[in-house]
Amino acid sequence: MHPLIMNKLYISMILLSSVSFYLINGITYSISYELKLVEGYRLFFQEGVHKRYIANAMLGGILASFTTWNYINISTVLTILLFLALLSIISSVDIATMEIPNTFVIAALVLGIISIFTMPGTSLPSRILGMFVVSVPLLLITLLIPGAFGGGDIKLMAACGLFLGTKLTLLSFAFAVLTGGLYGIWLLVMKKKSGKEHFAFGPFLCLGMAAALFIGDKVWHWYVGLLYL
Repeated sequence: MHPLIMNKLYISMILLSSVSFYLINGITYSISYELKLVEGYRLFFQEGVHKRYIANAMLGGILASFTTWNYINISTVLTILLFLALLSIISSVDIATMEIPNTFVIAALVLGIISIFTMPGTSLPSRILGMFVVSVPLLLITLLIPGAFGGGDIKLMAACGLFLGTKLTLLSFAFAVLTGGLYGIWLLVMKKKSGKEHFAFGPFLCLGMAAALFIGDKVWHWYVGLLYL
């Protein structure tokens, strides 16, 4: 494809991603207030423009830029942008409701199936193992320590493991534990929560998955290199 056409296509993706991430706020608004989607969007548009909505639109543009920079194939770029948009919705909803609806877990699973064809660089065995490599240990921990992890978190890691594969699933959880742990310490130090209170862990899982998509391979190679020093 001609470079000029490619550049126009990528710019269009960035703009479309920004608009899509802005509209995603309407979904979050609807679920947070337990409204039907049409009614939720009607009230969402009546509210006008808020800083957090603009911030989400900017996030969409930035993620689209990173995606088009790191991935060449158009179908791969589109699949990843859909996945990132879904992660954005899940994060916002989990923060607002402390729940991850099964609808989003199913959507992640569907994207995982699609990614088998649009992202062939990750093998099918790796994808299948990715569904269990984190979710099963989390389930076992939760059975031993009730409330350790939410059911939505466990199901999300299983569904997204099909999309990410084993390596990136492990890395995404490591990133989530690191960032979530630091946030938990900050909450305790600032006395915003007690040690027995919970906070939404889904956003940190989603952040970890996004980070793994962009820097996961580099971090993995760096870590493996350390093992052989």
